Amino acid sequence: MSKLTDKGLEISKKAIFHMLVKRASALLGKPVKIGLLLKEAYDKLVDVKSSQSGFAQIKEVFFTFFRLVRAYANGSYRQIPTRALVLGLATLLYLVMPIDIIPDFLPLIGYSDDLSVIAWFVTTFQSELTRFRSWETRNQEEEEPMVAVV
Repeated sequence: MSKLTDKGLEISKKAIFHMLVKRASALLGKPVKIGLLLKEAYDKLVDVKSSQSGFAQIKEVFFTFFRLVRAYANGSYRQIPTRALVLGLATLLYLVMPIDIIPDFLPLIGYSDDLSVIAWFVTTFQSELTRFRSWETRNQEEEEPMVAVV
């Protein structure tokens, strides 16, 4: 594992992250609150202005996760272990929290803990995201809009 992923794993074991896991568990039955969390996390990721391709890749991973959570909340996708979903939601809660292990307002280093948690998330949940993308592709093919013949 990379140093960044190891740091993210270390953060995921801290008390603050365990508190967020409890909050994330409580969100599972509340699609509106999940939607608000997705919007807040989306806004935070979209605000990242960087020409580095790594940020684009991270954004794509999280946008896939957002679609997965939305599909779970509306009941169309349930092929994910509840624990994986809860840990993913806890990761989003960690990312949108302005005060965490290293406060985000500190120049340069403020996002280093966030990047560590992101690296841990990507490494840990890659197989779930790949499985969801396959499901998404199959469903898009099945749900192609019918064109009316006039």
